[in-house]
Amino acid sequence: MNTRARAVALVGATASGKSAVAHALAQRVGAEILVVDSMTVYRGMDIATAKPTARERHEVRYHLLDLIDASEDFALAPYQAAAREAAGEIDARGGSAIYVGGTGLYGRAILDDLEIPGRYPEVAASLWARLPGERDALYAQLASLDPLGATRVDARNDRRLVRALEVTLGSGRPFSSYGPGLDSYGDVRVVQIGLARSLEELDARIEERFAHFLAHGLVEEVRALSARGLSRTARQAVGYRELLAHVEEGEDLASCVRAAIAHTRRLARRQLRWFRRDPRIEWFDDEGDALARAQEVLRAAQPSGKLNS
Repeated sequence: MNTRARAVALVGATASGKSAVAHALAQRVGAEILVVDSMTVYRGMDIATAKPTARERHEVRYHLLDLIDASEDFALAPYQAAAREAAGEIDARGGSAIYVGGTGLYGRAILDDLEIPGRYPEVAASLWARLPGERDALYAQLASLDPLGATRVDARNDRRLVRALEVTLGSGRPFSSYGPGLDSYGDVRVVQIGLARSLEELDARIEERFAHFLAHGLVEEVRALSARGLSRTARQAVGYRELLAHVEEGEDLASCVRAAIAHTRRLARRQLRWFRRDPRIEWFDDEGDALARAQEVLRAAQPSGKLNS
């Protein structure tokens, strides 16, 4: 895909400041932003997902936001398809793309152009019904049908075991035939720039940001979403699931807020572990240095004079 030659990705933990860097970069070079986030796809989930404001969307063209109603489930494959379409449109306009977000799997699906296996709900349901009692038998079945795939799955990880068997049985293809797995990193297709923060700084930024969310109406947004109905996946969004306990079950707001902050901090650590495993990411402690490097990448990919100075 030609867009890869005119693209850069900004990655990092939630609240690291990567979105602000991406917005500044897009303004500076006239690029468009593709948001790599599993929860900003939901309409109405605006505040705790830190979606760009109306003013920011007026300043920069954003893609992959508000793709579906929050009452509906969403998955990786349709997101990947939407991302490919958006990238193709940017390429057709001769533009530059900035990928930004903290959902690592979504990023890998786009940047490494992963082949995503289909979903087979009836197969999955029948497999889940056999757990936990038949875990060993299920793993033996996977090892028989897909020996390589079995070596990539922890026999104690029910979710991964079921998914591998679901795909193998449902598609008629070994799960391992869809690619080398997420622990394998290929060539650099898009330069990825990571914005690093100390854990202490991240923790402080997360707490400050959540206070900002509350001041701008997060509780009211959660109440409205609950009244309309939320899908299983949307209800799992950090910052929303904790406040749903307050809105729907009457739990103390202060304790729900403390839980949301704690869960967001744990999310940030999981994101950092995910990104730190990828040896292709270039890390920067300073926002200005990250911005300069990203601009350098886009400028090098364009004919002379295409980008703003």
